[in-house]
Amino acid sequence: MVVIFLWIPLAIIMLYAFNRSNVQTWPIKHYSTHWFGVAWRDQEVRDAFVLSLKVACAATAVALVLGSAAAFAVARYRFFGVNTVSFLVIIPIALPGVITGIALQSSFAVAGISFSLWTIMIGHATFCIVLVFNNVIARLRRMLPSIEDASMDLGANGLQTFRYVLFPELRSALVAGALLAFALSWDEVIVTIFTAGGNTTIPIWIWTGLRTGGSGSEINVVAAAVVVLSIIPVYFAQRLTSGAGASSSGSRAS
Repeated sequence: MVVIFLWIPLAIIMLYAFNRSNVQTWPIKHYSTHWFGVAWRDQEVRDAFVLSLKVACAATAVALVLGSAAAFAVARYRFFGVNTVSFLVIIPIALPGVITGIALQSSFAVAGISFSLWTIMIGHATFCIVLVFNNVIARLRRMLPSIEDASMDLGANGLQTFRYVLFPELRSALVAGALLAFALSWDEVIVTIFTAGGNTTIPIWIWTGLRTGGSGSEINVVAAAVVVLSIIPVYFAQRLTSGAGASSSGSRAS
């Protein structure tokens, strides 16, 4: 019942995207794709779409590098404060977005950094790192460190060990983490409000339209597109992680 309750509003938004009338009434009397064309020709929507895509790709790239590095450090090395490092990496996704946004906005103001694509990307990367970190560290903990030692004993250097031994095992976890990070960055609105300045991403465009009384039908079309583009990477990430888990269990059993 809870899952159905969560999905009903999304289904209604998808239906309203095909409402020919600009007045939101129920039941919908006439269906049309007219507003899809209006949204596609709207230059503001297209600019916001491109900016959101750039931010999501940049935040995902940063999350892949830093999240993987942190996962390797915590899973493969023992040093003073290892649990603290793990806690500090994970805590941003547990904090309310408004707290993270205010903290980042204050930090940028103190440092004299102007708001731009890069400030949005930094804000998104703070919580996207967690998704990559969790996926990679879970996979590393299922892998025996002895396979890395065996690779080194056979003459492979660190780069070769990563390329031929670790990366094939980690590939699905990295891709799943990247897809989830992209999806989370793509539709993030709260942190973006505090770090965007005058820049407009797709979620900011939707929020501004609702606040200022923009075209409801066009907003529904854009919102439906955001929902679809958020669900797709999450679906593939779930398939990758579940498939990798099944194959790992099968290989251990054999």
